[in-house]
Formats: sequence, C-alpha cells, structure tokens
Amino acid sequence: MTNAKTMNNFAFFGTPRFAEIFLSEIVRKGVVPSLVVTNPDRPAGRKKELAPPPVKVLAEKHGIPVFQEKLETLNLKLETQEHGFGLVAAYGSIIPKSVIEIFPKGIICLHPSLLPELRGATPIQTALLEGREETGVSLFLMDEKVDHGQILSERKIAISENDDYVSLEEKLAKSGAELFIEIMPEYLSEKLSPIPQDESRATYTKKFPREAAFVPEAELKDALAGKGARQVSAKIRAFSKEPGAWTIISPGSSTSLGKLNFRNPTQVKLLACEIVEGKLKLTKIQTESKKAQIL
Repeated sequence: MTNAKTMNNFAFFGTPRFAEIFLSEIVRKGVVPSLVVTNPDRPAGRKKELAPPPVKVLAEKHGIPVFQEKLETLNLKLETQEHGFGLVAAYGSIIPKSVIEIFPKGIICLHPSLLPELRGATPIQTALLEGREETGVSLFLMDEKVDHGQILSERKIAISENDDYVSLEEKLAKSGAELFIEIMPEYLSEKLSPIPQDESRATYTKKFPREAAFVPEAELKDALAGKGARQVSAKIRAFSKEPGAWTIISPGSSTSLGKLNFRNPTQVKLLACEIVEGKLKLTKIQTESKKAQIL
C-alpha cells in the first residue's frame, strides 16, 4: 500500500531552474523529499561570488536537508538513511551505477523530451531550434546509459509560436511534476510496467557553443524583411536564457534596431522577438555594456 510516508521517502537530485520549478511544484502538492542532492555552489555574476544553485535555495526554504559533496561519498549517507527511491530532474552530473543500485525501487528521471527523441543535454533548445510544434516530458527508470532506461510515462506538450527557452522550460517542468504526482502511486505499488525505449527512433542533442547563437547581420536584415524570419526567430527563442542570440551591427547599417545608430561595429544581443505579418520583429535587445532595452 502506498501512503504519504512512502511517497516522501526519496532523495531528489537536481540543480538548475528546471529542477527548482519541478521540485517547487511537487512540494506544493505535499510530496517532499527527505534529502536533496545538488551540485556545489559556484561563482556567478561579474564579481564571481559563490552562489547556491536554485534547488539548494528552495530546499533550505522548506527545511529539506541538502547534500553537495562528491557522489563518491554519497553512497554511505544514502545507505544509512534507507531512501525508497531516487528522483532526478536536471542534476547536471552523471550518476554512477553504484548510486542507482542503492535505491530499492531505483531512480526515476524526468527528461524534457519524448524519449527516445532528443536525448542528451539540450532537448529544450533543440526542439525550439528545429521549429517543432510539439515536445513533451518523459519519466523513465535510470540505468548506466544516458537517457536510455525504460519508460514509465510520457506526456506531450505543444510549443507555441511565442515560446522561448524560459517559457517552454517552465511548461515542461510543471507538466513533469504533474505527471510524477499522477503515476508514482501506481509505480510504488508495482501496478505500472516500464516499457523499453525504441532504439530505432533515438536521436541525440549536443551542447551548443556561443558561436551557435550568432546571427549574421545579412541574415538578420533578411528576417526583418520577411525572408527566413522563422529560422532567426527560432534561434533567438532557443538561446533566450543563455548565451543570448547575438549579431554584429556594422557602422551606418540600415538594420532596423529602433532609433539606434552605431559609429563602430557593435555587438548586439537579440533577447526577444515576434513574427508580425511574416516578418521578424525584435522586441528586446542589449548592446555592449548597456542594459537590455525594449524596442
């Protein structure tokens, strides 16, 4: 029989905003992990001061114990606390088989795509870059291979024309939380049968260097005039969180960036946009050493 004590006897692995949104949603529904495992504090901002990951901030707010040491030292802590299962959402480090095997019911992982499509580190960015109209979330049983384990459940999510990385990330994290709440009683009572992934349908994503977010000025001009607008829009929306799509504007350029005039080649971040009558319209930009501005 599954009860609240059983549901809350788990360790949560997560680090960035996606994991924080997911964790916040399940905690709001009364499903609270007995331990949070997250990456160490890291330098952030111009001053490079140590800052805690979003998941740590949320966990401490709710009084949940936090573990930030190396995974090699995690085994003993987990073994002494006897957690029923593990739950992962964007942890940011590979979890070794030795840790997975500690949990009697394994580790369940949330991935923001419809597996086996878009395995890897950048499924949200890739879905936007490819101009997909649909993506989703998958809950699967983790094994030693990346995003490879048996599927517990999946849910499709529509991608709107105005979705950027931040908005789609939130949709997927919240949908994943809803799906987890729904299926976990069945899984814990062994009424849910995991299904192997179809390897013939597997696709893989890759990490993007900053150069991938570059939009040549000529391409930007064409998009503003209506040629290739959706492709440039997809790039701006995919990289809206980081590093930000960017271009180099030439001196005296006729590129439409509001009333801005440039005397020297100037790097400009393209932070937000929309499509109006088939043409790209920039709605938020940031020039070198300046604050972001709405157009």
